[in-house]
Amino acid sequence: MKSLLYWTGLLLAVAFLALTVVNASWLAPSPRGSPKLIAHRGVAQIYDATGVGRDTCTATRIEAPVHDYVENTLPGMRATLLVGTQMVEVDIVPTRDGELALFHDWTLDCRTDGSGAARSATLAQLQALDAGFGYTADGGESFPLRGNPENRIPTLEEGLRALPRKPILFNFKSADPAEADLLAERLIASGRRVERLGDGFYGHLAPVTRIREHFPDAWAWSTAEARACSEDYVLYGWTGYLPQSCRSGTMVVPLNYQWAFWGWPNRTIARMEAHGGRILMTGPHGDDAPNQGLLLPEQLGDIPSSYNGYVWVEDIWTIGPALRPSQDRRRPEMRKAADEALEARRARLEAQ
Repeated sequence: MKSLLYWTGLLLAVAFLALTVVNASWLAPSPRGSPKLIAHRGVAQIYDATGVGRDTCTATRIEAPVHDYVENTLPGMRATLLVGTQMVEVDIVPTRDGELALFHDWTLDCRTDGSGAARSATLAQLQALDAGFGYTADGGESFPLRGNPENRIPTLEEGLRALPRKPILFNFKSADPAEADLLAERLIASGRRVERLGDGFYGHLAPVTRIREHFPDAWAWSTAEARACSEDYVLYGWTGYLPQSCRSGTMVVPLNYQWAFWGWPNRTIARMEAHGGRILMTGPHGDDAPNQGLLLPEQLGDIPSSYNGYVWVEDIWTIGPALRPSQDRRRPEMRKAADEALEARRARLEAQ
C-alpha cells in the first residue's frame, strides 16, 4: 500500500512539474521582435464569411466599400505600403500560354466580366478583364468598383515590381508541382532575392515540397503540415517535447484557442524558434465560417504583448495602422470612412 501511494505521489509530482514549471511561459526567455502582419490578398474588400463554401461568390457579399481597392491587384498591393504591412499574400494562377498572373478564384465568373476557368485563359485575355466587375454590397443593385482601369489582373512580374522590397507570401491554389517550378523560374529570372527578402510559399503539399527544392531556406508550408503541427503540439506539448511535425514547420494558433497551446506564448515561441519553426496567428476559429484573419483592430489586444510571429490579417486597412500608428499614411477622409465602417462590422460580428 505504501509503495502504491509512493508511486502515485511521484506520478502526480511529475505531472504537476510538467504542467506548471516545464510549460511556464514566464520562465521562458522573452521573445525578440514584434508581430509581422500579413495582408491577405493586399488591401481588399471585406465580406461576410458566414456559411461561405468553396464555390461561394464572396464578391457579392462585401461590406459597403470604404476604399476602391480590389484583392490581388496592383493598387491593392501598393496600398499595403500606406498602412504598416510586413508581408503581402497573393494568389498565383498559370495562364494557358505559360505565364503567371495574380488571381484567387478558379473561375472568372464571380469577380470579373469574364467567364470560365481562369487557367484556360491567356494572359492577354485575363488582363482585358475588369477585376472589380462583380463586387456588390447591396445584392446587385449597384456595382461600385466597376470600370476602374487600374483594377485588372496583374502579372507576377508586375506584382514583384509593385513590392520590390516587401516580402510576399505566394499561395499555390492547385496541387500541381509544375506551378512551383514556373514560379521559381520567374522569381529567379526577375532577380528577386527570395530567401534574403523573406518571401514565403504555402498551399498544397506537392508544390510546397517542390518550391523547397528551389529555395531551401525560404518559409514554405502546406496547410496539411501546419494543421498537423498545431494538433500534435496541443496533444503532446505538455511534455516539453516539440513534435517532429513542428520542427522547421509552421504552427497556426487561432485567437480563441491560445489557451490550448502549452506554454503559450513565450515557452511555445522559444520551442519553435529553437527548432527553426514559425508561428502564424489567425482570427477566431468558428464552426460556420472559414478560418479568417483579423477583422477588427481591437483583436490586436488579444495577441500577447511578447508575441513576435506572423499575424494573418483580413482588413490590413484598419488593423495595420492600429498596430503601428506612426506608419499610417492614409488621408484623413480615408481614416474617417474606415472608422465609421468598423461600427457596422462590429454589430454584424456580434450578432453572429
